[in-house]
Amino acid sequence: MLSIQRPHQPHRFLQHKICVLLFLFGASGCVSTHSSPETLLDLTYPFDEHTIYWPNNAHFHWEKSSWGHTHQGYWYASGMFSASEHGGTHLDAPIHFAESGWSVDEIPLSHLTGKAIVLDIRSQTRLNPDYTLLVDDIEKWENQYGTIPSHAIVFLLTGWGQYWPDPSRYLGSPTPQDATTLHFPGFSAEAISFLVDQRAIVGIGIDTASIDPGQSKTFLAHQVLGKANRFAIENVAHLEKLPPHGASITALPMKIKGGTGGPVRVMATVP
Repeated sequence: MLSIQRPHQPHRFLQHKICVLLFLFGASGCVSTHSSPETLLDLTYPFDEHTIYWPNNAHFHWEKSSWGHTHQGYWYASGMFSASEHGGTHLDAPIHFAESGWSVDEIPLSHLTGKAIVLDIRSQTRLNPDYTLLVDDIEKWENQYGTIPSHAIVFLLTGWGQYWPDPSRYLGSPTPQDATTLHFPGFSAEAISFLVDQRAIVGIGIDTASIDPGQSKTFLAHQVLGKANRFAIENVAHLEKLPPHGASITALPMKIKGGTGGPVRVMATVP
């Protein structure tokens, strides 16, 4: 915890940067001197033996390579890990489905932070686990909250986070390693096109294993998003804690040169 005392009006930009550093280095929160303190939320699942990956992709593996007291008397610990790029809370780079799209390391930092917009479709998905977001759903949200601002990151709240980390329930199939049997909600290609072309968003996120619905065979949402050089964040944790608008997002993926995706730490700043 850190509190900044100043005789005059606090410098909110500097204070925000300090909060971000505290978060990235493991602090649980940040105390603000502003009358309305901001809250930091971690929207990232930990990577361990329970992490869900796309069917038939290599799962996360971590093991201790050195662990204990040395002959010289000091403690030393080190480990090694391996995994597919696409599992757990991770970012899909545009190149994942677009040949000329950015790889992970090429995504500008300015695109990895922005205003968070949350579209809640839980009432629809309770009735239809294969529901896809429609342009009409976006327009209904805007009628209530206003036009989605440019440079926003739009998240789709489906309610599927309640099933993590049970593979069968989260992927909607008794055979979760068979990608042809999956059932969960997602974005429609039309909704992606609208958000990219009409609202100039920089990225999207979802609390399921894919931005396309589980029954998709051609992954049109991925194709449209990638060709527009926009990224996606999948398996977002605790998305129900975000308000419909007003929060800000910082999403920092592992900087894999040429990578099609990778683990990402997603942080929300909620006023």
